[in-house]
Amino acid sequence: MIDWERVDCLRAEIGEADFEEVVDLFLEEVEEVLGRLSPTVRPRQLEADLHFLKGSALNLGFADLAALCQAEERRAAAGAPIDRAPVATLYAASRQAFLARLRPSGRRGQAA
Repeated sequence: MIDWERVDCLRAEIGEADFEEVVDLFLEEVEEVLGRLSPTVRPRQLEADLHFLKGSALNLGFADLAALCQAEERRAAAGAPIDRAPVATLYAASRQAFLARLRPSGRRGQAA
């Protein structure tokens, strides 16, 4: 679900303080974009939003979410309808696993 090697590499590259900022920004932006995904959105916008989610997820090690977003991005590019529910469900599970390891006490702003 989470590529912890990628997470550790990113943390080492940018340092703890910047890593926390990246995590917080990632969570905010992903939740905002997930809120926009709907069947009424133009296919090009869906494709762009799913592309954004895929890239963001890869950057922070959410490997399974990135793969699902890539598949849905391809569907949107082909004009096929996408199903937001599996993306939102996988994001929620990934987020929970990610934060449980980084912030075991549930506190924000301090990675473990």
